[in-house]
Amino acid sequence: MGDSLSEIYNYRAAAADLATSGQPTQRQLASIAAAGYTVVINLALHDDPRYSLADEAGTVKSLGMEYVHIPVQFAAPTKDDLWAFLDAMDRHRSGKIWVHCAANMRVTAFVGLYWVLRRGWDRARAFELMNGVWQPNEVWAGFIASSLAQHGR
Repeated sequence: MGDSLSEIYNYRAAAADLATSGQPTQRQLASIAAAGYTVVINLALHDDPRYSLADEAGTVKSLGMEYVHIPVQFAAPTKDDLWAFLDAMDRHRSGKIWVHCAANMRVTAFVGLYWVLRRGWDRARAFELMNGVWQPNEVWAGFIASSLAQHGR
């Protein structure tokens, strides 16, 4: 696997200041830093070596970026997870943000919710990114619907 951003699993350039992907390698994290990203938000867990790095926090910090870890259980996303993510996105809005999980599924769902709930986008536009990566299963479709309904969206 190379270190080009486009080679990162399920990479998507979501906006000029936002990219999403599955789990990057250590070399790819260096490429992310070189591309000017200032923060990495990880929504994956750290307990499976197939989908995580041994010390991602240390690697990211050593590259001069900030690291935010919000471990979201794929089978059971929570409102607290979502609020932590929304707040992290707002807190880092002035920088370039890279958000990843294992496969860019959790991320694209959360980013869609961010765009609707915090940026006021319409649903169709906000979830285009997600729909280009995956179609949510029952758990995620329900989570998205209840998150939107809770906020009158």
